[in-house]
Amino acid sequence: MTLRIGNASGFYGDRFDAMREMLTGGDLDVLTGDYLAELTMLILGRDRLKDPAAGYARTFLRQLEDCLGLAHERGVKIVTNAGGLNPAGLADAVRALADRLGIPVRVAHVEGDDLTAAHPHSLAAHAYLGGFGIAACLRAGADVVVTGRVTDAALVTGPAAAHFGWKETDHDRLAGAVVAGHVLECGAQATGGNYAFFRDGDVRRPGFPLAELHEDGGCVITKHPGTGGFVDVGTVTAQLLYETAGAQYAGPDVTARLDTVRLAQDGPDRVRIEGVRGEAPPPTLKVGLNKLGGFRNEVVFVLTGLDIEAKAALVREQMEPALGKAADVRWELVRTDRPDAPSEETASALLRLVVRDPDQEVVGRALSGAAVELALASYPGFHVLAPPGKGSPYGVFEDVYVPHGAVDHVAVLHDGRRVPVPPAPDTAVLDEVPEPPLPEPLPPGPTRHAPLGLVAGARSGDKGGNANVGVWARTDDAWRWLAHELTTDRFRELIPESRPLKVTRHVLPNLRALNFVVEGILGAGVADRHRFDPQAKALGEWLRSRHLDIPEALL
Repeated sequence: MTLRIGNASGFYGDRFDAMREMLTGGDLDVLTGDYLAELTMLILGRDRLKDPAAGYARTFLRQLEDCLGLAHERGVKIVTNAGGLNPAGLADAVRALADRLGIPVRVAHVEGDDLTAAHPHSLAAHAYLGGFGIAACLRAGADVVVTGRVTDAALVTGPAAAHFGWKETDHDRLAGAVVAGHVLECGAQATGGNYAFFRDGDVRRPGFPLAELHEDGGCVITKHPGTGGFVDVGTVTAQLLYETAGAQYAGPDVTARLDTVRLAQDGPDRVRIEGVRGEAPPPTLKVGLNKLGGFRNEVVFVLTGLDIEAKAALVREQMEPALGKAADVRWELVRTDRPDAPSEETASALLRLVVRDPDQEVVGRALSGAAVELALASYPGFHVLAPPGKGSPYGVFEDVYVPHGAVDHVAVLHDGRRVPVPPAPDTAVLDEVPEPPLPEPLPPGPTRHAPLGLVAGARSGDKGGNANVGVWARTDDAWRWLAHELTTDRFRELIPESRPLKVTRHVLPNLRALNFVVEGILGAGVADRHRFDPQAKALGEWLRSRHLDIPEALL
């Protein structure tokens, strides 16, 4: 018995027609949509400040207007976290839409994640719930299930538990569903999108992924026939490493052991996942706190031609009086200029100024006025990429943990009944997993100084203020070299900004992979916009571009 679960959204703003594409492209039992991220919760929180009836992903409602009839005709259940901060509001809106379209669907929702009242200084504080509230809704006959903040994988564990009759103690089965859910959650990232070896296939318009999930928790990751992109062991490995860390992938339903995952190509665009083991979940739930951190402004000065360093020093000195009151001032000179450049753009460097302060006036008029006044009185060739504004609010993210019993997890069924969802009956504190033995190193031989990316893929991402960089080898010999060469010291050498920070290396031999977690590199999270690449999406590609002495036998 197979449950076919697809994905039609990896974030709020993903491809609008993906829902129709998934519903018409092949067989499905359940279609999921992931609309939430740390930054999205902040955006929805600001929406709710303006309108208490807001707080959910309106895009989903517009997609459903086009596709609800299709889903009903094909008997496809829809499960989404698009409810955001207001799942009851979105469920009501879906019911109103269904009534207007004359489509008889049963709509349920899940609530209990909102802990904002317990964290009064937060714009939004939401616990990451598991999948058993979703399962309760589906078992009662819901056609559409709307949630707020659940784990991304819960969109798969919930339907799987409902379909197969799994219990909360079926840890291995639930862990398999968590792994499947993690592969699906970011949409086209599993089908060639954002993939290190993107030239292996046609990724101009990758299709969205689906999982053929089995009763034992194993699955096959694939996509609808005829859609773009490709699914192979590499695309699935990359997504398994995305925004994870070590061997234990902890969640509210189960702790999945990523070091037990086995991948195998099962035909064209088919990757089999099996062997996943699970353990009891930890005794606490993660709670994401989104707060307004203050106000932020930015000016990018363009420096062209000769004397770049001296021009930068001049404008910094001229701006200094206006910046004295600001709580946080950051200057960054990006040397994009080239000598004897064939165009003005390639002859130019960028001097980036970012200012933060609790007072909007400090980063607004005081900054923009000082920058504009330099237009005729600074370095030769003075101009900026865009005029500075009045300053905009920015957010900070923090995670805390509460006992399972601190949330009132409730499934609100389509007929209005409220069914409490009990916490996990068994929990276990996460113990440190011993590092597995490394493979035998390659024998000595000639080397060539070359980019790491010639022999290894990478994918990176953010979790609060931390970033992870997953690096994997495509052959056994490349893994034998990578496991010994890319130590934490070598990582710090290749990524200089990580040197003052804590870097932890996790070894995952079954995936021929290393996963590095760099703590604090993103400041207070993506909304803080602490660095040039605030979500560390390209950190892995930077690492792949760095040169090492690589055995010629691998090149």
